[in-house]
Amino acid sequence: MVFLAAFAAVYLLAVCTPAGQRAENSLVVGYADQARVFAMSESVGLPPLTAEYATIGAGIALIALVALVRRRWREGGAAVGVVVVSLVGAEALRSVLPRPDLVHAPSQLTEVSFPSGHVAIAAGLALGAALVASPRTRPYVVAAGAMWLAVTAGGVQALYWHRPSDALGATLLACACYALATRLLPPTARSSRPGAGSRSRVLPAVALAVAALGAVLGSAREDAVARPLVFAAAAFACALLIWWTAVRSDMRSDVRSDVRSDVKSDVKSAGRPEAPRLRG
Repeated sequence: MVFLAAFAAVYLLAVCTPAGQRAENSLVVGYADQARVFAMSESVGLPPLTAEYATIGAGIALIALVALVRRRWREGGAAVGVVVVSLVGAEALRSVLPRPDLVHAPSQLTEVSFPSGHVAIAAGLALGAALVASPRTRPYVVAAGAMWLAVTAGGVQALYWHRPSDALGATLLACACYALATRLLPPTARSSRPGAGSRSRVLPAVALAVAALGAVLGSAREDAVARPLVFAAAAFACALLIWWTAVRSDMRSDVRSDVRSDVKSDVKSAGRPEAPRLRG
């Protein structure tokens, strides 16, 4: 799958090469409390930067409730699977994938952090919610999830909890889980595609603009301007990934649905008796 290949490429380039390690280590300058999001996370809380387990539990409960109300049992099971596999996969991979010290970095920069568990929570819940949302609300659910992911991905970088590659890796992992889930589910109707309808041209632009703003705000720091822009670019890439993943998967479902409809139509036409002809 393309997402898993991209996941491996990010890991190999950013974590397993001297150039990648130097580039990301150079972004860690200063202290965590100089991040703009630090005060917010300490005062009012900003899930999943705080209350990680509560965020996971509340998110899964909401997904299950929506699936129950809409009677979408398969979609609900797939959505919960996306969340669980994204998070468990991120935690398992972080304990398995090594981070070799190729540049003799300080000890605080040699700890394994790829992929990010916090970003996996936000990405998994956002894509899981998209699976159970109704066709009418799904575009807005994906848009809200993209904004939340952008703020989360920017925040964990600004706080120096994670590097840009950690955020991208976790998002790619969640996208791979979502892509697999949609392949296992039956194709959806054409109207279920995010962005379908009269707002198809407006909503993506607005959603991604809001996500870009969230990425900038989440990545902001008091002691720098250039480095937070790198964080914001990575965070926005995460938001763009889940939007594109949801659109791409539903477009594939549209094609599969159209093919099945054409086949059924051809079968019906083939089995229909020929109309009687008038005789002169």
